[in-house]
Amino acid sequence: MSEELSTIFKALGHPIRRKILDLLKVSPKTTGELDDHFPEVTRYAIMKHLKILEEGNLVVVRREGKYKRNFLNTVPLQEMHNRWVEKYMESTANSLLNLRTAVQEKEGNGRMETSKDFRIEQELFINAPREKVFTALTEKVEDWWEFRLAPKGVTSHFTFNPVPGGQFIEKWGENEGAIWGNVYYVNAPEEIRLHGHLGMQGAVNSAYTYRLLEKEGGTLLQLSHTASGVIHENWEHDHTKGWEYLLGTLLKKYVEAK
Repeated sequence: MSEELSTIFKALGHPIRRKILDLLKVSPKTTGELDDHFPEVTRYAIMKHLKILEEGNLVVVRREGKYKRNFLNTVPLQEMHNRWVEKYMESTANSLLNLRTAVQEKEGNGRMETSKDFRIEQELFINAPREKVFTALTEKVEDWWEFRLAPKGVTSHFTFNPVPGGQFIEKWGENEGAIWGNVYYVNAPEEIRLHGHLGMQGAVNSAYTYRLLEKEGGTLLQLSHTASGVIHENWEHDHTKGWEYLLGTLLKKYVEAK
C-alpha cells in the first residue's frame, strides 16, 4: 500500500498533471484534446504526464478506433482518503451515494433532467485471486453491497444469478422488489455484463460491465458503466462516487479480509 500511495503522490505532484485531472473530471478526452489545453507544453510532455498518471492508476485509457480516450479514475483517491483522512474524522456512513433517495426524488426540486449520456471507467487492484473476486461480485454480493432500493426501514435481500438471462435482484416482502441488473454476457471469471438502471428511473438505457484481469498475484477489476436517455443532472457524479465506494471500499475490504 505504501508503494501505491507513493506512486499516487508522485502523480499528483505536478501542476500540469493536476490540471489534466481537472479537465478529465469534466469529461473524458483524447491526448490531442488535452494537448490543446497546454499550448506552452509539447505533445510529448503531455504524453509523459499522462503516462505518470496512468502508472498511478488515476487515468484509465480506452482505445476507441484509432484514438485513445483518457478517463479519470477516482478510485485511488478514494483509497487515499480512506487511508489518510477517514480514520481521523467522524464517518458519515460513507454515504457518497444514496440511490434509494435518488429514485424517490420528484421533479420540481430545482434539479434539471436532460437528454444526454455518460460513461464511467474505473479500475482498482484487489489483493486476491480472480475467481474469489468474481464470486464476491456475484454469489456473495449480499455480503457487501450496501445500497438499497427498498423503502426506508424495510429489510431487503439480494440474489445474483451469474448466467446469461440471470438477474441481480433485491427483494423485500412477499412480492416486492427491484431488478438491479439483467445479465446478458458471462465469461467467468473474466467478464460479466449487465443491463440495469442502478437507481435511475424513467427513459434511461444503462449497462455496466465488470472485467477481471490477473495481475501480479491479484486481480485488476475494471468497471465500465454507460447510460443514455433522460439523465438527471447529478446522476453521473453520484454514480461515479457510488462505484468508488462500492468497489474501491466495500468490495475491496470484503475480499481482502477473507
